[in-house]
Amino acid sequence: MSRTRGFTLVELMVVVAIIAILAAIAIPSYSRYAYRARRADGQQLLLHIANAEERYYATYNKYAGLAAIGYASADSATSEHQYYQASVDVADGAQSYTATATRQGAQQADVCGNLAITSAGVKTPQTSDAAANSNGHCW
Repeated sequence: MSRTRGFTLVELMVVVAIIAILAAIAIPSYSRYAYRARRADGQQLLLHIANAEERYYATYNKYAGLAAIGYASADSATSEHQYYQASVDVADGAQSYTATATRQGAQQADVCGNLAITSAGVKTPQTSDAAANSNGHCW
């Protein structure tokens, strides 16, 4: 009597179940890392704007909009990888500002929401989920 070689259906189902469990663990973890990496694009844009605003303030003793600090558009600036679009709101007689980076494209589902930085250096995520920034990981 010859025995055929191969895998039984039960063995194949066990392998499929193991792969499904590993995928269920790996995919959400990968997504969190991808959002965090793309978030750095928005952080870089805001820090660049804050740096330009402080240089402008050192020269003119007031803050200004994006066009005055060297950006092509007065309305918005796009991050290097186009995951964020920033705008600047100058207030208090040009003595303070808030720069906000709004999520774009693949970054829209990030739990940290939009990012913001003020002239006082306060960095905040604009999220409704308090637990998302409970340990400061959004900035």
